[in-house]
Amino acid sequence: MTETQGHVAKGFEKVADAFSANFADYPELGAGFALYADGKLQVDLWGGIADKTSGKAWDEQTLQLVFSTTKGAAAICVARLVEAGKLNYSDPVSMHWPEFAANGKRDITVAQVMSHQAGLAWAEAPLTIDEILAVGPVVEALADQAPLWEPGSTHGYHAVTYGWLAGELVRRIDGRSIGRYFADEVAGPLGLDFWIGLPEAEEARVSRLEPAPPPSDPAELLLLMQMMGPGTPGFKALTMNGAILAFGLAENPFNTRAFHATEMPAASGITNARSLAKMYAATVSDVDGVRVLGPAAMRAATAEAVSGPDHCLVAETRFGMGFMLDNVTVPLLGHNAFGHAGAGGSLGQADPDTGVGYGYVMNQMLGGIAGDPRTVRLNNAVRACL
Repeated sequence: MTETQGHVAKGFEKVADAFSANFADYPELGAGFALYADGKLQVDLWGGIADKTSGKAWDEQTLQLVFSTTKGAAAICVARLVEAGKLNYSDPVSMHWPEFAANGKRDITVAQVMSHQAGLAWAEAPLTIDEILAVGPVVEALADQAPLWEPGSTHGYHAVTYGWLAGELVRRIDGRSIGRYFADEVAGPLGLDFWIGLPEAEEARVSRLEPAPPPSDPAELLLLMQMMGPGTPGFKALTMNGAILAFGLAENPFNTRAFHATEMPAASGITNARSLAKMYAATVSDVDGVRVLGPAAMRAATAEAVSGPDHCLVAETRFGMGFMLDNVTVPLLGHNAFGHAGAGGSLGQADPDTGVGYGYVMNQMLGGIAGDPRTVRLNNAVRACL
């Protein structure tokens, strides 16, 4: 059985048991889990292997790419600008980003962008991987194109474009890139190991991702094909209309320095469970004297904006202003909990009803559509301890 390390406060022993059981029952390779309650670190666990090729162990300093779990960090950045009075969710995006008005987008609101209703789930213009990593060409392409559907008529997961749209709003209003803004205003004050655009000096700490095995359940495989089959909205949204597939064939592109270094605020965040939990805890309570969102700003950012069948994911989703809300596809700690899951299984969330913030990161991706069994188990264990 895989040995896990760290510490667990009295009363949270069931969480430690669940974390260890994931290594026994699922193809867990290396992982970390942390939980804050009432502003204090109560659980901080890690274990397993950080690099399957070399056998390097996962340790207290290991970092992990968390894909769409990054979206929660981007949502916090936008919410802070709203809280500061520099932006309103009801503002047209074009008020702050004039070029965005092109081709029928003048009236698209910040709220529609943040809740995946803007109809810009992928770029129609052909883009090279170098252009995607450079960010600027993608932003220009999105500003120039017409919506893919009538904005506000439905919601469809903007898997990658969400981050560039939110990031450009931050840059237009504040002057800093979203990666710099997050570092200065959120990660720095909280002392987080969390980057949107990883410095080269931290690269050696990053765990190596392992791709998800194909689903063994025929029904799940069919659902995956409905969501991700070539030409589907899900395929186009998750791959930027196929462009990301050109990013390296000999190795997993997400293990490359180029991907880790880029500011892709929907997908390239790198952190650990401890920092992810601390960030979310600071949205619902003071942590070491810091709170990143006040109560009113938190409520505004996490009020339900959309719920129901997702045009891109072919599943039920529920969103606030950039935050994923508790739903049947990705269950969280409770109905009022908010956060974001990432491809393969990572999850960060906060529950305002209990004052909990938690983070789970891992390097063995799983490919299920509804509720990664590892975080479902961890959620159940946390609830049992509260």
